[in-house]
Amino acid sequence: MKAIRRFTVRPVLPEALHPLSELARNLRWSWHAETRDLFQSVDPERWSASGGDPVRLLGSVSTRRLAELAEDRRFLRRLTAVADDLRDYVTGDRWYQGQTTELPAAVAYFSPEFGITAALPQYSGGLGILAGDHLKAASDLGVPLIGVGLLYRHGYFRQSLSRDGWQQEHYPVLDPHELPLVPLAAADGSPAQVDLALPGGRRLHARIWQAQVGRVPLLLLDSDVEENDLGERGVTDRLYGGGSEHRLLQEMLLGIGGVRAVRMYCRLTGHAGPEVFHTNEGHAGFLGLERIAELYDEGLDFDAGLEAVRSGTVFTTHTPVPAGIDRFDRELVARHFGPDAELPRIDVGRILGLGMETYPGGDPNVFNMAVMGLRLAQRANGVSLLHGHVSREMFSGLWPGFDADEVPITSVTNGVHAPTWVAPEVFRLGARQIGDERTEDAMTVGGSDRWDAVGDIPDQDIWDLRRDLREQLVMEVRERLYASWKQRGAGTAELGWIEGVLDPDVLTIGFARRVPSYKRLTLMLRDRDRLMDLLLHPERPVQIVIAGKAHPADDGGKRLIQELVRFADDPRVRHRIVFLPDYGMAMAQKLYPGCDVWLNNPLRPLEACGTSGMKAALNGCLNLSVLDGWWDEWFRPDFGWAIPTADGTAMDEDQDRRDDVEATALYDLLEQRVAPRFYERGQAGLPDRWIEMVRQTLTHLGPKVLAGRMVREYVERLYTPAARAHRSLVPDVARELSEWKARVRGGWHRVTVDHVETSAAPMSTAAELGATLVLRVRVGLGDLVPDDVEVQAVSGRVDSDDRITDATYVPLKPTSGPDQEGRWSYEGPLSLDRTGSFGYTVRILPAHRLLATGAELGLVVVPSEGVGEEAGVLMR
Repeated sequence: MKAIRRFTVRPVLPEALHPLSELARNLRWSWHAETRDLFQSVDPERWSASGGDPVRLLGSVSTRRLAELAEDRRFLRRLTAVADDLRDYVTGDRWYQGQTTELPAAVAYFSPEFGITAALPQYSGGLGILAGDHLKAASDLGVPLIGVGLLYRHGYFRQSLSRDGWQQEHYPVLDPHELPLVPLAAADGSPAQVDLALPGGRRLHARIWQAQVGRVPLLLLDSDVEENDLGERGVTDRLYGGGSEHRLLQEMLLGIGGVRAVRMYCRLTGHAGPEVFHTNEGHAGFLGLERIAELYDEGLDFDAGLEAVRSGTVFTTHTPVPAGIDRFDRELVARHFGPDAELPRIDVGRILGLGMETYPGGDPNVFNMAVMGLRLAQRANGVSLLHGHVSREMFSGLWPGFDADEVPITSVTNGVHAPTWVAPEVFRLGARQIGDERTEDAMTVGGSDRWDAVGDIPDQDIWDLRRDLREQLVMEVRERLYASWKQRGAGTAELGWIEGVLDPDVLTIGFARRVPSYKRLTLMLRDRDRLMDLLLHPERPVQIVIAGKAHPADDGGKRLIQELVRFADDPRVRHRIVFLPDYGMAMAQKLYPGCDVWLNNPLRPLEACGTSGMKAALNGCLNLSVLDGWWDEWFRPDFGWAIPTADGTAMDEDQDRRDDVEATALYDLLEQRVAPRFYERGQAGLPDRWIEMVRQTLTHLGPKVLAGRMVREYVERLYTPAARAHRSLVPDVARELSEWKARVRGGWHRVTVDHVETSAAPMSTAAELGATLVLRVRVGLGDLVPDDVEVQAVSGRVDSDDRITDATYVPLKPTSGPDQEGRWSYEGPLSLDRTGSFGYTVRILPAHRLLATGAELGLVVVPSEGVGEEAGVLMR
């Protein structure tokens, strides 16, 4: 008979072992080797059976074994040492506490998914893993972060394959009581809850669960509570599942319910309230609306509240693919807000305006979550230098009149949490050079440009390490492949060949990620004969390990997986190429270290960052990638290889041709450069040049790809300015700013550039390098005054279309006015500071001490055709 409910009956820990419970509940164990080693010693077999999950381990260990450990003095000494270390870690001063500038009292970090550990399966891919690494790095640095997400009772999904290679999804039920979570308790001891109003007088209730990620609390909202009807209970059923209304309710719960959960957590625990709210992608964008509604209680209207909220909000966009952005029907959004639903005091029209696609090509009938995120945040960023550029182009329509380079979206290149992703063997090799403590600091806090100690590691040690990691991967692959074929219906007798799959002495390439079409899982299959030749080369063979999940609704992605699986099933090559189903954190932690080369071949520039290659690099794996994401920024021939891309309009319009060209480039690199270097041997019988590339990767790339570096950049460049702005926007100042913006917007149509002249004619002898001209401008400001605007000279080189590039912006000063016609005169220097085609123009921007950039309002005035000296002249 099948049980209608399952739960775990845990043994009561003897008093001497009580610290084990605290250690199990703090997810620092997921990246702290000493804690994991301690739990493994409790019961090695059960530790392995639990998948390395301390909570499951303690739920299964026998009372007899616990009694033995309670009397084991050696174990108790280790337990005391590890527990004391955790206590020091969570209470002692770290990098953040040593800073001299005034930093945020707290930061709330919202994300729809968090990849902390395989024991808490609340992630689907890169966005969630990045969020988990962000929390871990913040903990290591002492940043007072509060994470906010949803608790999905089915997680994302578990993947298996049918006999013919088709992806199949399974949704195991997750019991929060069996996860490393504790319910947040209200003051009276009852479970803490938040609720949202729904249309028709219904309510959506959600319990708050807490995971402790080192020093960082992570709050997860769970709608599967008895107070909800069946439909509402299913709101947090699975990650990225359901239809539009289901997703909308998830995102309302994350944003609005998340703010309420943070407020409740801070009241109950005394944690400092957040001065900065960081929205990790648009899914949590509704948090800004809840914070505006909170300010209504302080007497602010919508406009003033919007200014106060924007000042302390950071928005990170993670996708250059429009299909990756959530867009809802306007009517659906309207139905869930207003007098009969949530946030009744906010006018629904103002809410809809925040998500409206008001730019050319936008759809007025949809509500765009990324657009709302940008409008509700004064600071925004992409996740690599290239992605920042792509994002400025992508969203430039929100700032009409400005060149894409001036769109106020910066970039902070992602990083990865080294203690999570670096193999213990790699860590130990570093510790042998500089000691455990310095190695741990180098991997967490970072701060140096180079890890020079790697230069002192002997070649033989590096090569032995790489071979050991490759061998571990081979054993892992065989186990997983055997389990996969059993799931596909194979009998034991037909699986003997798996014992010969992969070879620990063969060049091993890894490729693992989500499977949307732009990541091109099957690019390697464009010329199958050539790929077979690579795999079966008699002297320089290659083997490839592949993993990845397609979204359950993406049949195109599933077909790509099936195509690759069928190729990998071919008896001629199945010992050299494998597809491993159910890609997740546990698999990844074996896969990255064991590969020699990490392959990434997306359609450029559609990869926002691509952090899997960073994790591989930290283990001495070389990257072979299209120049996209972070690789475009940091590639050097010392670190790996760049796959040439077939750029150009003709190629963009012929995807098959582009794939053929780039696949050919990939085969050429593997045949002519990658494989020969791996198998080339020097005088000592070692691949000297390969080992040197591994050394250069660790020395120079290692410090760059750290999540510690990333979080420090967020603190210094985004969180601290946002906190400073938040403190400035007290209610009266917020009102002043909103009224000023309204006045400027209302009068902007009367702002004009009427005349431009210089002190010398453009083609005179004055147009020489180093000369300075005097620029005189007459402008009309209507009802505005000079304090409301900045008049700028814009100069620089000009391209063949007479567009100014690499511009310099110089403010001009008012010299007189207003005249009888209400015109003001401005004047300033124009330096001819570069040779070649040179040009200038003049523009007027709104100016206020509380604006983050001159582009913030999206308002600009430039000369009309024929104004003054050619309205911005060229000097060639």
